[in-house]
Amino acid sequence: MHFGVHLPQVGRKASADAIRTAAQQAEALGYDSVWVNDHLAVPADAPYPPSPSFFEPVVTLTWAAAATARVGLGTSVLVLPLRHPVHLAKEIATLDLLSSGRVTMGVGVGWLKGEFAAVGQQFAGRGAWSDDAIATLRACWSQDPVQHKPTKVRSELAGIRTLPQPGRHIPIWVGGTSEPALRRAETLGDGWHGTALDVERTRPIVTRLKASTDADFVVSMRRSWDALADDQDDIRRELAAFADMGVDYITIEPRQRHLDDWLRAVEATWSIVSDWHSG
Repeated sequence: MHFGVHLPQVGRKASADAIRTAAQQAEALGYDSVWVNDHLAVPADAPYPPSPSFFEPVVTLTWAAAATARVGLGTSVLVLPLRHPVHLAKEIATLDLLSSGRVTMGVGVGWLKGEFAAVGQQFAGRGAWSDDAIATLRACWSQDPVQHKPTKVRSELAGIRTLPQPGRHIPIWVGGTSEPALRRAETLGDGWHGTALDVERTRPIVTRLKASTDADFVVSMRRSWDALADDQDDIRRELAAFADMGVDYITIEPRQRHLDDWLRAVEATWSIVSDWHSG
C-alpha cells in the first residue's frame, strides 16, 4: 500500500512555516504524498467544515512542492464546479511541470450549496457539469490547439491553445460514494478517492471498482487516523482490513489542532502504517 498525509492548511495551525515543515517531515519519514482539502467560500452559518479558514489548495501545494523534492502532491478533493476548467487546467499543468510530475488530482462535485452561490455557479446539475469539466481538462492537457467542444461548461475552445501542457497523463481520482460518483470514477477517472468511510461501507465499493476497472485503477481512501488520539490497535485492524479488500492508497488526516501535536501525530501514525508500506 501507499500512504499520503494531509498538510496543516486549515484553521489556526495553518501557516507558511507549518505547511513547509509538514511537507518536509512527510518526505523525510517516507510518506508517498502530501494532500490538501478545498473550500473557497464557507457560509457563516455552516455547521461544517469546522473552520472557515482554508489556505487555497493549488497555491498550498505549490508552496509544498518548492520545499520538497520527491513527495507527491494531491487534492482531497478539489471541488470542480468552483473553478473554470480552462483556468484550472493551466494551474494544474503548471504545478505538475514545476514539481517534475508529482500531481494527483482528486476531484469532487461539492455539497455546500452556499459556496456555489458565492462563486456564481449553479448547484443543480453540478454532476453533469463536472463530467464535462473533466473532459475539458483532458483536452487542454493533450490537444494543441484544443478542439474539444464542451456541452455544459461555458467555453469556446475550438482553435484555442492552453500551453504549457504537462507532458504526461495527470491522474484524476474521483471522490464520492453516490451512484453517479462511482460511475464517474469508473468511466472518467484513473482512481476513486473515498473519504470518511469505515471498513464495512468501503468493502462493497472496493469490490465493485476492482471488478469494473482495469489493474491500473487506484482505489484510495482518506482516513482521520491519529496515533496520538486513537487506539493504535484499532488503526492496525482497520488498516489490515483495507489492505485485504484491495485498497491501494490511504491518505491520513490527523485530528490535532496545534502544529506540534499534528507533527507528532504524523510521525506516530507513520510508525504504524509503515509496516504496510510497499515502498
